[in-house]
Amino acid sequence: MSELIFLKLGGSLITDKTRPYTPRQDKLTDLAHQIAAALQTQPDMHLVLGHGSGSFGHTAAKEHNTRAGVHDESGWRGFAEVWYQASKLNRFVMDALHTAGIPALAFPPSANVTARDGRVAAWELNPLRTALQVGIVPVIYGDVIFDDIRGGTILSTEDLMLYLARELRPNRILLAGLEAGVWEDFPERTKLVERITPVSFDSIRSSLGGSHGADVTGGMSSKVAQMLTLAQTIPGLQIRIFSGEESGNLKHSLDGQALGTLLSA
Repeated sequence: MSELIFLKLGGSLITDKTRPYTPRQDKLTDLAHQIAAALQTQPDMHLVLGHGSGSFGHTAAKEHNTRAGVHDESGWRGFAEVWYQASKLNRFVMDALHTAGIPALAFPPSANVTARDGRVAAWELNPLRTALQVGIVPVIYGDVIFDDIRGGTILSTEDLMLYLARELRPNRILLAGLEAGVWEDFPERTKLVERITPVSFDSIRSSLGGSHGADVTGGMSSKVAQMLTLAQTIPGLQIRIFSGEESGNLKHSLDGQALGTLLSA
């Protein structure tokens, strides 16, 4: 592989997080066509695509408090409901990719990941590796997970990418959301941070804010902290948080344009 990229489409980008169970279908169509165009112009690029749960999984998860653990009949019914809503959004994503002509295959984490106290404990990756080798785009997403300690929980796309990155060693991780990057003064949005390192993060952590609408897996501060931990683990890894809202930005970022905020060690 000449270049391996992890791309996450944020839940706030592909759904209306202020309206439960509402996909942004026109935006999904646009993003899928940008991905298809990038794959055509860069035939040596290999891509793992992840997406958030937005107003689907997060809405159900908040109602049932699934991330904290599942221990009774009511909780397991909620666990199944969160799975249903997360997989429903995944179908919208897969439909958009298929229509754009992208050979993609969903890898539902609930079916092949187990956790221990909210962290990935085991993941059979041979099928996903094979998909990459033959030119298929693997698609993962935030999902319910059986957990040895909590019974059941939820792992976000970032949780999954942290584990997957240590195994596959991507060159770049791109996180596409609504915001132009990381703002030093959210929600005023007048000072965009060009670069964040583990050293500089503490000075801006308190101003990063949360997320749009329901989000049970943490907002911007949590995502930045997770990605900086990963940047320290993989030498040379570049991570960018940028806006996928403006048409063309996603393809530009896949092509290597320096958009948004860079996270690095």
